[in-house]
Amino acid sequence: MSTPVLDSNPSEELLADFPLELRRHLNITLGCESEPVDPSYVYRATALAVRDRLVDSWRRTQAKMHHSDQRKVFYLSLEFLIGRSLCNAIQNLDVDEEAHAAIHQYGLRLEEVAEQEYDAGLGNGGLGRLAACFLDSCANLKLPVVGYGIRYEYGMFNQRISDGRQIEEPDHWLRDGNPWEIERHEDARQIHFYGRVEHYHDANGKARTRWADCHDITAVPFDMPIPGYRNDTVNTLRLWKATASDAFNLTEFNAGSYTEAVAEKNLAENISMVLYPNDASENGKELRLKQQYFLVSASLQDVIAQWVEQHGEDFSEFGAKHCFQLNDTHPACAVPELMRLLIDEHGLEWDQAWKITTQCMAYTNHTLLPEALERWSVSLFSHLLPRLMEIVYEINARFLADVEKKWPGDTEMRRKMSLIEEGDHPHIRMAYLAIVGSFSVNGVAGLHTQLLKNGLFHDFYTLWPKKFNNKTNGVTQRRWLAHCNPGLRQLLDETIGSGWENDLSLIKNLHPYASDASFRERWREIKKANKERLAEAVMQRTGIAFDTSAMFDVQVKRIHEYKRQLLNTLHVIHLYDRIMRGDTEGMVPRCVLIGGKAAPGYHLAKLIVKLINDVSSTIKGDRRADELLKFVFYPNYRVSSMEIICPATELSEQISTAGKEASGTGNMKFMMNGALTIGTLDGANIEIRENAGEENFFLFGLDADGVQKTRLDYRPNEIIAADPDIQRIMQLLESGHFNRSEPGIFDVLSSGLRNPHDPWLTIADLRGYIDAQQKVSETYADPETWDRMSILNTAGSGWFSSDRTIQQYADEIWNVGPMA
Repeated sequence: MSTPVLDSNPSEELLADFPLELRRHLNITLGCESEPVDPSYVYRATALAVRDRLVDSWRRTQAKMHHSDQRKVFYLSLEFLIGRSLCNAIQNLDVDEEAHAAIHQYGLRLEEVAEQEYDAGLGNGGLGRLAACFLDSCANLKLPVVGYGIRYEYGMFNQRISDGRQIEEPDHWLRDGNPWEIERHEDARQIHFYGRVEHYHDANGKARTRWADCHDITAVPFDMPIPGYRNDTVNTLRLWKATASDAFNLTEFNAGSYTEAVAEKNLAENISMVLYPNDASENGKELRLKQQYFLVSASLQDVIAQWVEQHGEDFSEFGAKHCFQLNDTHPACAVPELMRLLIDEHGLEWDQAWKITTQCMAYTNHTLLPEALERWSVSLFSHLLPRLMEIVYEINARFLADVEKKWPGDTEMRRKMSLIEEGDHPHIRMAYLAIVGSFSVNGVAGLHTQLLKNGLFHDFYTLWPKKFNNKTNGVTQRRWLAHCNPGLRQLLDETIGSGWENDLSLIKNLHPYASDASFRERWREIKKANKERLAEAVMQRTGIAFDTSAMFDVQVKRIHEYKRQLLNTLHVIHLYDRIMRGDTEGMVPRCVLIGGKAAPGYHLAKLIVKLINDVSSTIKGDRRADELLKFVFYPNYRVSSMEIICPATELSEQISTAGKEASGTGNMKFMMNGALTIGTLDGANIEIRENAGEENFFLFGLDADGVQKTRLDYRPNEIIAADPDIQRIMQLLESGHFNRSEPGIFDVLSSGLRNPHDPWLTIADLRGYIDAQQKVSETYADPETWDRMSILNTAGSGWFSSDRTIQQYADEIWNVGPMA
């Protein structure tokens, strides 16, 4: 980054009158003088006025980081799902009243203006949203942390439902620009691809290596401010855009070939064009690997350039003064790339470079699914990144020598732990590369970390037990309670004070109020208002009317078999079957909402979306169900959707197969807002149950050990035959009741449920799930008990603040404190 200048005096801009700033940006920056003013113009002008207020603190924070001698942290992630920035910045700056008043002069409300902002399309799920929460907490705790990511022109995709099917449409979130970013051409970096490796001797006779005849692409950084909560700290998220080194080939153009003239530019820009391309094809795989290397090479070059500017070529303290946190395996190329930069570009010897690398790399694992651990074919890696392939081979050779010392003569152990998975088509195991090159390996929930140690990475844990540690995920209460639930925020502030926004552990002071009838009444009123807001959104998007006196039962997350949206749908079918048979005694009216996106190439996930929509249509068309059951698929689920859904939810569905969900963070957001959880002993559900109290959590299903034992002799057809309720569910599913116009379309789902090798054990957990849902209904029928449990869930949510998580990272991994 360019060198910032220290300045202790706030600028006049910071102190200016907000309505005048807004007017100036409308009239001068945007050239808009007509009345009435379009809300989109008011949004852009407001965003620029708010950014102006951030810039001075932003500049001073950067200067502190640059001039400080303390260790700095760089969070490398292919995703940062930050959502909308306007209201978050207004809240953190404490200019709510000023912003409301300034916008009101144009006949608009802040909420209307905020709706004009596109969700930043920089992520596709929990991994990216977690990274966004982490950056928020780093700024709140004044930690010297910079986020590094890619400035995707298009996000994951916009999801539209047509005839019950998911249709993917482009998410061009940058089409109107991004008022929050500042382009930094002066910090552009060159990224190498392809070419060959040359070994030579320099003028002093020293053996050297260089990457020759490579194809270079330019990485241009765009900086976005990440403000802390009213603490004069503004950290940075630096996003890289890919451009051609020579944007335009004039020779080709003059020769009459326009297409060839711009081909290089178009190919280069593809790297940052779309978030996570579909990698079903070889071209898709190559583009994804390009994205990963592009991110880490640009970011590491950036950090090293700052170091050299201050310290020259003395790297003796580089490892002690830097930490690179790898958010999953996507940035694992950082290990060989830092080695390349230190050895090839700065002349260090291997041992010195390796000591530095393993002193400053830290790896967070986010998955227990072996198939989700990235592997890159050696042929592709060698073709695209030939110099890195050489370095990976050398790392592996030296690592396997250490394995041989630990387990002499054990060739099987060397084969299992090798960074290269041998075979006809050898692959690099990126998770293994990240483990070998890091000083810290952490899981993201207690059970997850234990399963990593005992299962997925057991051999590495045996070799390096001190490397492994747990950091249970968290979410920022400033967005996921204070911002998205203003009614509850006001009640909390009046009841326990406002300190919880900075220190969520204070929320425990809510416990005594669970027994206060008047407090419970206010709690219920706030929930009802939130339900009305969600019901309006559901009606606008789906045409289905939610009754706000019914229970709001919600499951929103990426569509995946292990998350078991199918299990939820089977229970809805069970309720529908009861209604059709007239078995409705004691049934509580329920509105069930499922939302999430299926990966474009994931056929079964998309089929589950189709089933949800077909079941929904059938129920909607049956008047017998109208008063007792509503079922809806909420399309195009994203961060701003969750800000409406989360405060209104009463039952949080966290029903993954035990041992499959690393942590989850939606479960924490729902808990903070008073939802009760129905769930398995999986991921952070275990800690949620501990903190809420076992009696305030609806538990069902096999635990992780039970899952392993059941798989040894799993007989789903016998379970179905022995249970009349499940028989009727399967009969409705398999008879075509929900798909009369498309017979047989769901056969693959039903056969999967009946398969003894079903890895998700859906039928094994179905009876327990139905029974737990009956307990949910019985509890909901007693509003006083339900509200008491709801309050106790919120009161127990203090542990799940990302502030706590980040403080643990800072203390136990990064070894950093707040900036002075």
